Amino acid sequence: MTEIIDPELVDAVLEDTGVRTQRVRLLPARVVVYFVLALAFFERSSYQAVWAKLTAGLVSVPVARPCASSLARARRRLGSGPLRHLFSVLAGPVADHHQSCAFYQGLRLVAVDGTTLSAPDEKAVTWHFRKHIGRVRAFGYPLVRLVALVECGTRALVDAVFGPDDVGELAYARRLLGHLDASMLLLADAYYDAFDFLEAVQDTGARFVLRSTRKRRPTVRRPLPDGSYLTAVLPRRHRARASGQRVEVRVVEAWLTVVLADGTRRTELWRLLTNLLDADSHPADDLLRLCHRRWQAETCGLTSFQ
Repeated sequence: MTEIIDPELVDAVLEDTGVRTQRVRLLPARVVVYFVLALAFFERSSYQAVWAKLTAGLVSVPVARPCASSLARARRRLGSGPLRHLFSVLAGPVADHHQSCAFYQGLRLVAVDGTTLSAPDEKAVTWHFRKHIGRVRAFGYPLVRLVALVECGTRALVDAVFGPDDVGELAYARRLLGHLDASMLLLADAYYDAFDFLEAVQDTGARFVLRSTRKRRPTVRRPLPDGSYLTAVLPRRHRARASGQRVEVRVVEAWLTVVLADGTRRTELWRLLTNLLDADSHPADDLLRLCHRRWQAETCGLTSFQ
């Protein structure tokens, strides 16, 4: 881990956040940072098991054997500030233009996606991350909603936000839009096609290619030679429509057939929305292939945040 995250960087982060160890401890703050990071890698292991994995390579060095309560106190003493600061320092796109897997026609590919994580069913958690409430009683584990912006190709995290799952995924995604600019192309799945979100993405200067929900039935305004067509996404609010607010988009439609292991065939219509309006410069086939790269947001290890 020290090869990836330099100890001097960790010390600088601790200094910046005012929690650097003032006296020699059995568990110095720098060590606790690496311990907390290791907890994310071994999320199903106990504190002491993670500590054993973290120190397994130090066979020739005397190593402390702290109990679980000591590790818990050290984690509380560290707090969340240093981890947040360390993430802000390390997060961000890393690909250069020689890495074609991260670019499309000079535009950096990024993808946004969300997931939910189970949190402990304890009073220290449920006051903020509430459980689901049925007609009679609360049930299940409290859930944390996590939404991340990821660089495609490298799977580097650009940023991530999280909070209670009673807040919708789009609300969290809007908090990530400050990282977009005119050099980027955003990929997203269905349910990110709301007018307000598309307008906010376009205002950053970024381009987008995202899947549309099935309930959207766009009107064909102008067919294009590659089979796509131009249309507009309108706001739901009547006053906004009357003022002429709209997002001009191009629609790419494709029928996809999936053959399962037992021979079952399933065919469905996929509809993509994009503000790359020039069919000659950005053919429909290219955009359909790009859509596949969005899955990298789901395979970048988002569950490690747990």
